[in-house]
Amino acid sequence: MSGIEQARKTAEGLGYSAGFGNQHSSEAVPGALPHGRNSPQRAPLGLYAEQLSGSAFTEPRVHNHRSWLYRIRPSAVHPPFVRIGNGGIRTAPFTESVPDPNRLRWDPLPEPAAGTDFLAGLWTLGGNGDATQRTGMAVHLYHADSSMTDRVFSDADGELLIVPERGGLLLRTELGLLRAEPGHVALIPRGVRFRVELLDATARGYVCENYGRPFTLPDLGPIGANGLANARDFLAPVAAYEDDDRPVEVVNKFCGNLWSATYDHSPLDVVAWHGNHTPYVYDLHRFNVIGSISYDHPDPSIFTVLTSPSDTPGLAGVDFVVFAPRWLVGEDTFRPPYFHRNVMSEYMGLIEGAYDAKTAGKGGFVPGGGSLHNMMSAHGPDRETFDRASETELKPQKIDDGLAFMFETRWPVTATRQAATAGHLQRGYDDVWQGLSSNFRP
Repeated sequence: MSGIEQARKTAEGLGYSAGFGNQHSSEAVPGALPHGRNSPQRAPLGLYAEQLSGSAFTEPRVHNHRSWLYRIRPSAVHPPFVRIGNGGIRTAPFTESVPDPNRLRWDPLPEPAAGTDFLAGLWTLGGNGDATQRTGMAVHLYHADSSMTDRVFSDADGELLIVPERGGLLLRTELGLLRAEPGHVALIPRGVRFRVELLDATARGYVCENYGRPFTLPDLGPIGANGLANARDFLAPVAAYEDDDRPVEVVNKFCGNLWSATYDHSPLDVVAWHGNHTPYVYDLHRFNVIGSISYDHPDPSIFTVLTSPSDTPGLAGVDFVVFAPRWLVGEDTFRPPYFHRNVMSEYMGLIEGAYDAKTAGKGGFVPGGGSLHNMMSAHGPDRETFDRASETELKPQKIDDGLAFMFETRWPVTATRQAATAGHLQRGYDDVWQGLSSNFRP
């Protein structure tokens, strides 16, 4: 059985624990999880008790993230880490180039070189803030044709929101296994170790690295108690462990650089755990879209799946927004997104199909590609979309042939030098708005 076939067989039988932000608990071996205390004098089954904290001890309970892990060996058992090359990964502060007010769009990443795994295939497009100050975010893309073998990865700089666009992923984390297919997103918390195995011959997608406060579900306000992403649709892993005495490379991203140490065992050896600092997977097709049923296109904030709050209410360090299948029924309404300039900066990607405000096909907005509209840059529907939407019959219309998303952030996104000079950067992106001439008839 090939590695892909084995990974698919494993992925098909996975179980989960449902609920975002819950205090989950799980044990792979009965009796491995202690009861009534977190750190007994002797942990059950000869395991070691260890707390993994994703927040300061004294943060308010509602913001406190931690999990207790019961593992075969403590994480402290490892040799020194040494610096290794960063490959295509870059980290804030982004100082190698300056923020660009121009509208930018990229085609998908080219096919990976043979033997490229998820970590080697990470490629940073840009970002903002400062990872050492736990502010801001980064936009990465990935492409891979190989599973991570005998190595795992963890990110001390931030949590990772993985958005597959092509090819499924099996994520083996310290807390258990997740299956993430195109149309799903997977959230790996800060510091959690994981390995990525491919479920198809190749894989490609997007990653938002959030340096700031952990993603949470947005408040619903006047919407009420229900709508948008439902907490119960987020699936956390159940405990699964590796008891392997073999060399494993552990790569740690720390303050923007990659550091490596070779363990004599797999660090994915957690037999039981409980807490709320946990990975999740979420099916974007379960998003409960709220929209206008009278007139006008709603603001994109109504499509927010997850948000990383800042010290200013409503002003997110980064929002993750999805444009999922939905009905358009507005009367006397220009139905695609309107022309606008935004104090927030927007990176948009496409998972499948077409986006209703942009022309698809070669040279257009295609799956695996992405656009960057920095703060106050004017953007909106291209000429072809404007002409079509201005003349179309306004009958109820189902948008079900595309799945797009947006990373929206309070700060401008500085593109990396590699992104600003990439061969797959579309040099003629501004041309899509040419031909929007004056129709003024006083």
